[in-house]
Amino acid sequence: MSIGGDTATNSAAVSPRVSTTGGGPTIYHRRPVTDSDTEKSFDHLPMGFDNNNNNNTNIINIVGVNLLDHHNHRHGTITRCLLSCKCMPECMVIRVEEWLACLGSRKYMRRMMSGLLMILVVISVFLKFSILMNGNVVGDINGKENELFVVQNIKNDWVNAQKVVSETVSSVSSSSSGAVQKRQMKELPVPEIWMKPSNDSYFKCIARRRNRIRTASSTSGYILVHANGGLNQMRTGICDMVAITKILNATLVLPSLDHKSFWTDPSDFKDIFDWRRFIDVLKDDIKIVESLPRKYAAVTPIQKAPVSWSKGSYYRREVLPLLKKRKVIQFTHTDSRLANNGLASSIQRLRCRANYEALRYTNEIEELGKKLVDRLGDNGEPYIALHLRYEKDMLAFTGCSNNLTAQEAEELRIMRYQVKHWKEKEIDANEKRLQGGCPMSPREAALFLKAMGYPSATRIYIVAGEIYGNNSMDAFRAEYPNVFSHSILTTKEELNAFRHYQNRLAALDYLVALESDVFVYTYDGNMAKAVQGHRRFEGFRKTISPDRLNVVRLIDLLDKGTISWEKFASEVKALHSNKLGAPNPREPGESPRLEENFYANPFPGCICDRSLMEVSNQQIKKRPSVKAAAQR
Repeated sequence: MSIGGDTATNSAAVSPRVSTTGGGPTIYHRRPVTDSDTEKSFDHLPMGFDNNNNNNTNIINIVGVNLLDHHNHRHGTITRCLLSCKCMPECMVIRVEEWLACLGSRKYMRRMMSGLLMILVVISVFLKFSILMNGNVVGDINGKENELFVVQNIKNDWVNAQKVVSETVSSVSSSSSGAVQKRQMKELPVPEIWMKPSNDSYFKCIARRRNRIRTASSTSGYILVHANGGLNQMRTGICDMVAITKILNATLVLPSLDHKSFWTDPSDFKDIFDWRRFIDVLKDDIKIVESLPRKYAAVTPIQKAPVSWSKGSYYRREVLPLLKKRKVIQFTHTDSRLANNGLASSIQRLRCRANYEALRYTNEIEELGKKLVDRLGDNGEPYIALHLRYEKDMLAFTGCSNNLTAQEAEELRIMRYQVKHWKEKEIDANEKRLQGGCPMSPREAALFLKAMGYPSATRIYIVAGEIYGNNSMDAFRAEYPNVFSHSILTTKEELNAFRHYQNRLAALDYLVALESDVFVYTYDGNMAKAVQGHRRFEGFRKTISPDRLNVVRLIDLLDKGTISWEKFASEVKALHSNKLGAPNPREPGESPRLEENFYANPFPGCICDRSLMEVSNQQIKKRPSVKAAAQR
């Protein structure tokens, strides 16, 4: 505070600085420092400065004498030097001396640090205002945004300053007691059994190109779709129908789902999938409607089952003329109706956009799926999702009855004969197993996981329906007791909404398998294909595909005592060193039925290799331009 005139008042509560601007004397009183009585008396020493250098010299000498006589002050020599050399104003020298005195006392450490940090905050704010004032800020809106930016940063600076002060004080306190604690975030190395395959140069590439955005409002007609099979078969089939709709320049009506398959689930499309998202995500690709317009509601659609593994030319040649003529066509089957390879890149990308972006489950299913994943991964524990396809329908279909009782084997045989479209009826179970044609039994799966190095405490989620056989899981639980399923992880109330809907339960299993640290499938069914393909798309998450033919052979040798456990484990690991879900391009086979499924491996098509693209770009740059070639 400034007061005019030659005198100043000093109170015990306030230590004012009194100055004049008219050439009169200036009187300074410093704030008391309470470390000692001698320091108190020194701090109240009056000092005056005017324009007379002699007077200033006398005052400095007085201060010097006090500093020399004050033998208890540890920083007298430093202060004396600063005052004698006249390199800075006396008031600043005294402030420095005061700070140095505080260093000797932990009592004032917090106050000193707060002061220093406040100075830094003020300087920071000053610089920010300077930048804003010097910049070309146009308009009130920009000005308000900059003000908010500065205010927010001031708050952040103050919070950070307080945090640093608190940590510094606690650090000083702990060091004074002789216990210096270092807080270190230790990153525990991930064991090899949980590590993902190397995939640094690969990335998703399914973006829609500008020239592929739907602009025309005209349509060739409407396509009705009856998806057939289980959930995952219907899912991939719907994605194919989206691509076929694009090929035909048609309009897709929301698909209906199969209610007559083995599970007899009454759920429809809207009960399982987020139908609004499905329409919205694909709106720039195709037009999707909830139902037929009134104009065509009374029209009897022509029914057709497209030829399996067909290419775009088939649909343009065989289907498009019918659609244009009848305006409404119904596809009675959707499974595997489009080829894996040989399609336009825009169509392949559309299949992936439909599968991985448009087809999301309802919020109810998605939220419960996240809960199951969180419960499995409690405390950061990794888990395996094991697709143990040892279920009644699969065993009856494949004719595999090993490890089952005679009564159970007969029950499977009867079921196989009852299903008319299962062509193979008489099956030798032992021969089928030795050929690698059977799902691995729970015991075989346990031996396989143990040989791969997964410890007994590993958490394992069973991705399947009810495991067939009264005692089938006993051998598995003997090796791996931490076994979970959707029925174990959910509460009674959570499960009630899903209990009678097998496709919704399958959707839960899909989500848990997708997010697992390791996915292992013991039979190459529709779910195994869908999940492993999705995991590849999400960054080649570790997925193990057991070599059933050789694993079964090795297990038989182990049971006979022909090989030791060490030999067995070594052989199993060697067999699967390149079957862990690493990037591996899908290649055309001799026939579509024998080649790798597009949805099991969307690379190439929806996943790109950055290194190959760089090589291709370099080759293009090296080619002579058309203009240069003409000049030659």
